[in-house]
Amino acid sequence: MDIINAIILGIIQGLTEFLPVSSSGHLEIAKSIMGGDKLASESMLMTVVLHAATALSTIIVFRKDIVKIFQGLLEFENNNSFKFSLKIVISMIPAVLIGLLFNDHLTKLFEGSLILVGFCLIITGILLLLTDYKHDLSKPLTLKNALFIGLSQAFAILPGISRSGATISFSVLLGINKETAAKFSFLMVVPLILGKMGQDLLSGNITNNEENYSSLIIGFLAAFITGILACKWMIKLVKNSKLKYFSYYCFLIGVISIILSL
Repeated sequence: MDIINAIILGIIQGLTEFLPVSSSGHLEIAKSIMGGDKLASESMLMTVVLHAATALSTIIVFRKDIVKIFQGLLEFENNNSFKFSLKIVISMIPAVLIGLLFNDHLTKLFEGSLILVGFCLIITGILLLLTDYKHDLSKPLTLKNALFIGLSQAFAILPGISRSGATISFSVLLGINKETAAKFSFLMVVPLILGKMGQDLLSGNITNNEENYSSLIIGFLAAFITGILACKWMIKLVKNSKLKYFSYYCFLIGVISIILSL
């Protein structure tokens, strides 16, 4: 993979991991346009590297909250930090189960299928559109709600279903404060990203040659820098109820994807 392709994929991953437009869907579209067969042998390793970059950008932005989560888990007391930490753990359960049981089947079903990615982007757009019309946001983030939000995250294993879009939308539709919804959405995915990276690294399917190191480093930096910017931007957008504009974008890209697949 050359430097230009690495930069493009890095920017796409950094932006779309946090903006509610589906990073996996956009990466599938980009790989299809750039030449899926050409990138196939390197795409898994690059995907792991890009996910590492966005995981690190999340850790940087929410470093204080992450420290509190670890403190809450270690204290085992009935305090707010421990309760929030427990909600993070519970939210991971559906995605972990579906990832372990059905990940291979789902990724093979969607891999290279732009028409399915397109329809999933349209579903994401519908969720985002509904979010801006929810006004009663006085409900607390309970353990039960954390499980429901975790279920929405599990569906985001499908390319085209935005993870942040699904989790934030479900949180808001449940009546949870938008700022809390955005923070919880970004924090709950960090352990899953790290777990998925470990699974991919141990799978034995990753190949690499020395000449690819420069592309991997450039891709990592592009995803890391854009990830930090996108994460901070997304928090402001959620608070200001501007997700409907992303829904229009998802509709547009979804329709284009379907047309390109025909």
